[in-house]
Amino acid sequence: MVEEQIVARGVTDEKTLSAMNKVERHNFVPESLREDAYKDYPLPIGKEQTISQPYMVAIMTEELVLESADRVLEVGTGSGYQTAILAEIVKEVYSVERVESLANDSMAKLKEMGYNNILVKTGNGSKGWKEYSPFDKILVTAGTNHIPDSLFEQLKEGGKIVIPVGDKYTQELTVVTKVNGKMQERKLFECVFVPLIEDEG
Repeated sequence: MVEEQIVARGVTDEKTLSAMNKVERHNFVPESLREDAYKDYPLPIGKEQTISQPYMVAIMTEELVLESADRVLEVGTGSGYQTAILAEIVKEVYSVERVESLANDSMAKLKEMGYNNILVKTGNGSKGWKEYSPFDKILVTAGTNHIPDSLFEQLKEGGKIVIPVGDKYTQELTVVTKVNGKMQERKLFECVFVPLIEDEG
């Protein structure tokens, strides 16, 4: 998977590749879909949510430019797969999931796997997690038509947000950097994510 789907498409960040090699994706998909766990597409995990395509997980992780001392906010815990990838690289991961059963299942699974640098809560991810802000990096695994104000406010100066921005049917993967308190945006490519459900905007 890593060689054929990720390295072959140009992902070169050693931290990302190491984490992708270590975290076993089959542990994060439903039992009935385990034979498809390492294939090149997203898979349903229930509650109208998905586990992202492996390449998408890798490119989003790489674009955050993670450092070992980073504290990262993840919006959309889902299966916990992306959460585990982040936790392999950074100091702390704070993940918010709106579906309570997914949040509970993912936290239990991640604890069982030995991760002690992850906190998961049920809530509205578009509002971030103010109690633990500011964050060095923010990763949003759901599509939205704008950058939620709360997330940008909770981002450190010089920090990055990787987020799909667009309409319900197609988005552009976007990297937002906070420079002198302003947004600098860089568009990467088109993508399709489940929608971010939010109170803002």
